[in-house]
Amino acid sequence: MGFSSDGRGLDVESAPRPEERSRLKLKPLTRLAPYIVGYRGRALAALIALVVAALTTLIVPVAVRRMIDFGFSDKAVQLIDSYFAVMIGVVAVLAISSAMRYYLVTTLGERIVADLRSDVFAHLTQLSSSFFDTARTGEIVSRLSADTTQIKSAVGASVSIALRNLLLFLGGAAMMVVTSPRLSLFVLGAIPIIVLPLVGFGRAVRKRGRAAQDTLAEASGYADELIGAVRTLQAFTNEKLAQSQFSAAVEGAFAAARDATKARGVLTAVVIFLVFASIVVVLWVGAQDVLAGHITPGRLGQFVLYAVFAAGGLSELSQVWGEIAQASGAAERLFEILDVEPQIKAPSRPLALPTPARGAVEFKDVSFEYPSRHAPVLNHVSFRVAPGEKLALVGPSGAGKSTVFQLIQRFYDPAAGTVSFDGVSITDVDPAALRSSIALVPQDAVIFCTSVKENIRFGRPDATDGEIEKAAAAAHASDFIRRLPDGYETQVGERGVTLSGGQRQRIAIARAILREAPLLLLDEATSSLDAESETLVQQALSGLMRNRTSIVIAHRLATVQNCDRILVIDRGRIVEEGTHASLASSGGLYARLAKLQFEMADT
Repeated sequence: MGFSSDGRGLDVESAPRPEERSRLKLKPLTRLAPYIVGYRGRALAALIALVVAALTTLIVPVAVRRMIDFGFSDKAVQLIDSYFAVMIGVVAVLAISSAMRYYLVTTLGERIVADLRSDVFAHLTQLSSSFFDTARTGEIVSRLSADTTQIKSAVGASVSIALRNLLLFLGGAAMMVVTSPRLSLFVLGAIPIIVLPLVGFGRAVRKRGRAAQDTLAEASGYADELIGAVRTLQAFTNEKLAQSQFSAAVEGAFAAARDATKARGVLTAVVIFLVFASIVVVLWVGAQDVLAGHITPGRLGQFVLYAVFAAGGLSELSQVWGEIAQASGAAERLFEILDVEPQIKAPSRPLALPTPARGAVEFKDVSFEYPSRHAPVLNHVSFRVAPGEKLALVGPSGAGKSTVFQLIQRFYDPAAGTVSFDGVSITDVDPAALRSSIALVPQDAVIFCTSVKENIRFGRPDATDGEIEKAAAAAHASDFIRRLPDGYETQVGERGVTLSGGQRQRIAIARAILREAPLLLLDEATSSLDAESETLVQQALSGLMRNRTSIVIAHRLATVQNCDRILVIDRGRIVEEGTHASLASSGGLYARLAKLQFEMADT
């Protein structure tokens, strides 16, 4: 699966087809270059250490040749000690340079992946709501974790090993030619036979690796959904169904990984056989040349060692190539996210909102449809909310009330018409500046897996502990918070699972109070509460709405009777407007809803 460039989330059609992926080869990894350039000093030091390690390795066969040809004669007995002393020095340099290479390359990989993870997450927080309408959270998290780990393995190890073995192959091949041009022809003639399977199988490995990563991401997304709704899962006793579906997803991921591993295994077997079979042939030819007196035993030994280095480097490349190809697929998936452009972004020259902000809102002939639905939600809606006014939006489910809130916060742009805040079109304003002037209390309060204090502080990160406690008191939340085991430091669990609905809602209200925004949006803030919790929440909301422009969405009409004005929305249009008393006596949709609700309340 891929991400569409227009911000609409997952889009299978936008993902590269298998034949396109094979042509991409390692191109996605080249996009890591800016991250490496940021640490070019460390990268250069790692490269120097790598070259030194390779060169010292290539020195060993020369010492071996001289020792075989000259070190075992009566005239050169004393040379043996010096040869072995030099060998010890070479080994020491090799050990030190290899250790430096490992440390520098590994830490460079960790650093690059940390930066990449931060960039991807930061980019995700800037993407428009339309992206998340279709994207699966579990798959995104998989890309942030599994794919970045794959890249870390490649950058921190595989690339270094590949470069080292490439140097050994090239250096060994060059020294083979210097040592014996005739024998080199036999080895170099086999290179095309070895390289062609390497390239062909490498493409297959990359394609299968990408498929394995996609399948694993889908399984992770499914698991994320199930774990997030585990109580609903257990309430409907669907544990076996979930287990079987997840097992099927895991089996799919295993099958894809098995195919990728099989391709790498076949690649490795083919290359190793071809490489070492060519060495056997060369050894046979070389033995004939020694017997004929064309070369010395030491020179043959030197040639064989260089051939082993070159062959070993090439065979190791075949194994590392698969890992690099998989990392390329992982990089491709991550950069797909980074390539998604947010539909909602700040204009190049944003206008400043009036200071101080008053919270006035105006819709002028606004029409809108969600990108993922392609059906109109609002049709030519126009209304104005004066500073300090309390406006209610009522109507049947799906009428478009929550969409009004989405447009006010500019999570989407209207298809037609304009939305203004304090007389300024919100498309001309930095979305961050606009949203900083708005406080939201949603129907389902979002509580994070942290302390009560930090959940309230989310409304204004620079707030002091005293301001947090004051906001909690204003939200009628301080009493129950003090009764918690650790008070404001109590950890509330994922999504506030240890709190009741009323407690979560009052924390959300405290968060909104702390924000001190001129415009307040209340979306069904009391719809799912019991009578006692609703009373406390209503008291908190009354204080929060004081001296603020407030827009309230409510199905329970008893909660909007005291609003200055009520707009009745039906099928994306404003069909009625007035106060509770005037609308209740008009005989329209509001009157029918009010009669139905109040008669049910009486019974």
